Amino acid sequence: MPRFAANLSMLFTEEEFLDRFDAAADAGFSGVEYLFPYDFPVEVIKARLNANNLTQVLFNLPAGDWAKGERGIACHPDRVEQFRAGVAQAIDYAKVLGNTQINCLAGIRPAGYDCATIEQTFVDNLKFAAEQLQAAGIKLVMEMINTRDIPGFYLNTTQQALAIRDKVASSNLYLQYDIYHMQIMEGDLARSMENHLAVINHIQLADNPGRNEPGTGEINYRFLFEHLDRIGYQGWVGCEYKPLTSTTAGLGWMRSHNVI
Repeated sequence: MPRFAANLSMLFTEEEFLDRFDAAADAGFSGVEYLFPYDFPVEVIKARLNANNLTQVLFNLPAGDWAKGERGIACHPDRVEQFRAGVAQAIDYAKVLGNTQINCLAGIRPAGYDCATIEQTFVDNLKFAAEQLQAAGIKLVMEMINTRDIPGFYLNTTQQALAIRDKVASSNLYLQYDIYHMQIMEGDLARSMENHLAVINHIQLADNPGRNEPGTGEINYRFLFEHLDRIGYQGWVGCEYKPLTSTTAGLGWMRSHNVI
């Protein structure tokens, strides 16, 4: 059975961010992920991880001004220097926190640039990040996100991501496969994960519709968890969903789906 990590940006939101590490451990999780660590001193986060015997699984490269609606800057031609500075900042945090993968959010397609320029910017930024992270012993993943939740997001499907990966031509670039997003954009989840297992380094989950916990929507998670075992997936699965009611009540899916 896959290892499950609590996404602290979506779960345990009743608590202050640093207290969510304690809550995740109390709920039985052994790993955590979240959007960004950069608002806190890295030593403070590391102390929470150590106190709770938690593995830091994933966080994102700096992604612009999140509060103002930015969702990544990797495809923005006018933000290349900022992107590269963010890569260095992320590496500094990852070295202390111990996580061995970092996600790149492509961002919303910027106005005023042609398609070729946007794509080349994204490819060049991924090449830079993959090289820098590889030197630090960290894998780079990129995430495909549906256009309903984030209209205009640049990277939307598995095939587009694979085409981008070919152009980057780095052995240190992988996919982050979010089951919820890919159910909306393309479906055929089991076959897609199996066919591209070699380049998928992280998986995230939520049910659809609603982006709530497994068992609340149309996705057959019991089958998919067994399928991931059959195909030999060795990575983490991040629980990036919005609890339908309370966080504690929402964790019942782990028992009903035989993952604990």
